[in-house]
Amino acid sequence: MLVLLVLMLSLSTILSACTSSTAPEANKPTETQKPNNESKNDPSKETTAKQEFRFNLATEPPSLDPSLAQDVTSMTILNATFEGLTSTDANSKVIPGVAEKWDISPDGKKYTFTLRQNAKWSNGDPVTAHDFEFAWKRVLNPNLPQTSPYNYQLYYIKNGEAYFTKKIKDSNQIGVKATGDYTLEVELENPAPYFLDLTAFATYYPVHKSAKDNPAWANEANTIISNGPFKISSWAHSSQIELVPNEHYHKRDEIKLTKVTAVMLEDTNAVLNMYETNALDYIGPPFNGGIPSEQIPILKQTKKDELVIKPQASTYYYLFNNKVKPFDNKKVRKALSMALNRQLLTEKITLGDQKPAFAMVPPGINIANEEFRSQVDGNYFKEDIAEAQKLLAEGLKESGLDKMPAFTMKYNTNDLHKKVAQAVADMWKQNLNIDVKLQNVEWTVFLDQRTALDYEVARAGWNPDYNDPMTFLDLYTTGSGNNDLGFNNKKYDDLIKAAMKEVDLAKRQDLLASAEKVLIEEEMALLPIYYYTSITLIKPNFKNIYVDPLANFRFDRGYVE
Repeated sequence: MLVLLVLMLSLSTILSACTSSTAPEANKPTETQKPNNESKNDPSKETTAKQEFRFNLATEPPSLDPSLAQDVTSMTILNATFEGLTSTDANSKVIPGVAEKWDISPDGKKYTFTLRQNAKWSNGDPVTAHDFEFAWKRVLNPNLPQTSPYNYQLYYIKNGEAYFTKKIKDSNQIGVKATGDYTLEVELENPAPYFLDLTAFATYYPVHKSAKDNPAWANEANTIISNGPFKISSWAHSSQIELVPNEHYHKRDEIKLTKVTAVMLEDTNAVLNMYETNALDYIGPPFNGGIPSEQIPILKQTKKDELVIKPQASTYYYLFNNKVKPFDNKKVRKALSMALNRQLLTEKITLGDQKPAFAMVPPGINIANEEFRSQVDGNYFKEDIAEAQKLLAEGLKESGLDKMPAFTMKYNTNDLHKKVAQAVADMWKQNLNIDVKLQNVEWTVFLDQRTALDYEVARAGWNPDYNDPMTFLDLYTTGSGNNDLGFNNKKYDDLIKAAMKEVDLAKRQDLLASAEKVLIEEEMALLPIYYYTSITLIKPNFKNIYVDPLANFRFDRGYVE
């Protein structure tokens, strides 16, 4: 019955105009991979083309404060307007940013960064090592009105966690110190092979000293002082953001676009129409306002030169509120996961070549060897309706319930999220006789509700912050600012902590695999659904604009041919 229903739905939507997609494929990115639309021509050559770029950001960025940002919408604007000690290239490999060079001690625990002396803020002030020290200690400050959801990313720094948890009170004991205007010394708790990748991440960006006197500095265009390739020239909240080049950026000659306009539209039908009428130059991931999924087969034929499909190592999944009955029972969680048909979802609903997910860490993430994924993916659990029914009955009995109560599943505004939620609810009804109410929630409110554990089941997706399995697994440690599951498991915490300290790559890999086994096989703390694929539309005359393997949308070195 479900198959017939889905087939009918799929056929009817293909015959209609538009709907939605957020697509991304998880094949392993290679070091030789280049953006599909990157030009072989020299962008430094003079051109008479109008150097302006327009894309859909989908929603209002929840925060443009690097210490508070936690979503791709905010990160996209931050990545264009700020720069860390390091940056990344089109293949997500580390390159120098504000730091022109660095030295690493033999034990891998001390980094000395030398900053370039021509790096400046958008108001002309020099960017100094003191700005980084101030920003990082601000992230770790436990006394601010709103603490950073990513503070745990700075626990790699000596005494970072101890300071945030108030085990020590003197911020001078944190292992980051400006020893001069252009020298920053960083001491780590343990060697971290991806620390340079972390210094390219938004939470590690510098913050201008003006933030000391204005807690709301990141709320308006005229108070944001940034140090990246672009600066915000105007911000019409919930409507659009305009960016122009930062004339003080140390590589100003590499910036060719004269204006970038990011509109905020959630209606994918309207977005596609704007693209087709040349009101937008790009639509697609990593934003929620993606390409209507049922249009992908058509676009493959009609816009071969504009449709870009490429790997992206990201995971689409559902959150269980592990603190709320009956989702606090792992048998109930396992039953809900095992009762799905992921292949049917990807073939008939998402339509973007996504692959069913049976783990949290997707293919494409750096690992010690290629056996990591093959050892675990698909082995944590199997889809099995009969076993799901048995586990549900056992879990409900343990929870003191005669039957599964009706519950609400929340998703943020997007046609594809709605379609997936409807199909999942249909499967649960058919296979487990469960009634599910679907609730659409606006993006910023949705994030707040997840953080506050104000949900029963909710949609989620995770793009990697750096190229290592840890970026997917440290999310759900106890006390993590991104732990929106309410998942607290000492065995899991201990495995993650051990992996953070382990320098032997093979042993570290085993620890991470063991942690993922606890998260998925033993506890089913969350419900993996599929690994993304990245599907975008971009006008062919725009060059060097792309989504990198880690799902970062980059246009800072883009230009119009």
